[in-house]
Amino acid sequence: MHFEPTGRRSRPTRRALLGAIAGVTAAGVAGGYAWDRLGHGSGDRGGTAADGRDAHPSARPTGPHTFERLSDPPRTVVRAADGGTLATFTDGARTAVLTGPDRTFSEPRTTQATVTTNAWVRVLPHPWQQGMEKSAWFTSWFGRTLADSSPDVFAVAFEYSSAGAPDKHNAAGVRYAGTAHFGPRNAKVNNPLDFAYHAEQSDFYDYLGIPWTFPDGTRVQPEKARYGDVDCSGFQRLVWGYRMGIPLHNSNSRGVGLPRRAFAIAAYGPGRLVIPDTHQQPTDLSALQPGDLVFFAIIKDRPNFIDHCGMYMGLDDQGRHRFYSSRSAANGPTLGDLSGRSLLDGTDFYARGFRAARRL
Repeated sequence: MHFEPTGRRSRPTRRALLGAIAGVTAAGVAGGYAWDRLGHGSGDRGGTAADGRDAHPSARPTGPHTFERLSDPPRTVVRAADGGTLATFTDGARTAVLTGPDRTFSEPRTTQATVTTNAWVRVLPHPWQQGMEKSAWFTSWFGRTLADSSPDVFAVAFEYSSAGAPDKHNAAGVRYAGTAHFGPRNAKVNNPLDFAYHAEQSDFYDYLGIPWTFPDGTRVQPEKARYGDVDCSGFQRLVWGYRMGIPLHNSNSRGVGLPRRAFAIAAYGPGRLVIPDTHQQPTDLSALQPGDLVFFAIIKDRPNFIDHCGMYMGLDDQGRHRFYSSRSAANGPTLGDLSGRSLLDGTDFYARGFRAARRL
């Protein structure tokens, strides 16, 4: 759910949304909304895999609005006429969360939990800075994006669901989306529920099966045995980097964009750290917003080492904080509960290992 903890109503009413359309029309922005379930759309404008569906169709939240500054983290919140949240922009981050029609994400093969959210996660062309709402590029981008019904970050991420997602190919014949797996079988591990049952080290270019040249000139070759595979950090690089355009580099040190490993993304990634790593499970999750990357220390003999990452989705139907990540037991991207529930709160395996969160 997309909310701001301020005392105001967190979500604009349907009357406010409908009444706002006229204001956007005056600004030259077309309204409207369409979200098709998987397999019923055209091209890239279809629904999400494993099962993002429009639960409660409504007009998109467009029209007259005001801007408010909040702190911890410093951010600009866009308010509808009734005070509901239309969008949130965090200083130093390119992740933008906009309010739109509800969608429900589910994965029945691994969990009965569902996530219904009105948060649509988009990527800004530049990291946000205070006062950007006054710039010409923002006025154009904001109106256009509020009216946009094309796949957002969540929808793109579910195009790789291990529960089943159809293949999509680009003009060059490269399969750029479709069911992803975690990695090749690890012969040293016999328990299929062990988080090392499938091997790590599969990056986005392994999934794609194509060579890749990074900005520093480093050129890498995919491993044939890893075609269609992405480990936890490779999955985030596939979604945020290859698909959404955030720069990538191929080291685990500081650099422009997303580094390779989970621990390096937590420490050196772009954006803003919204929950710092204190080597303890965080108890205050109020700073989180949908789309944040979340990080875990899950190696038994290395309790302070970040070795897993995922994407925060918001509250599930039980009011629990649920995330989506590529994991060995599910053999690919999952919001499910095989070998540990995909939760940040409570006392389950991943919740106990939860350490930090970063907003890209």
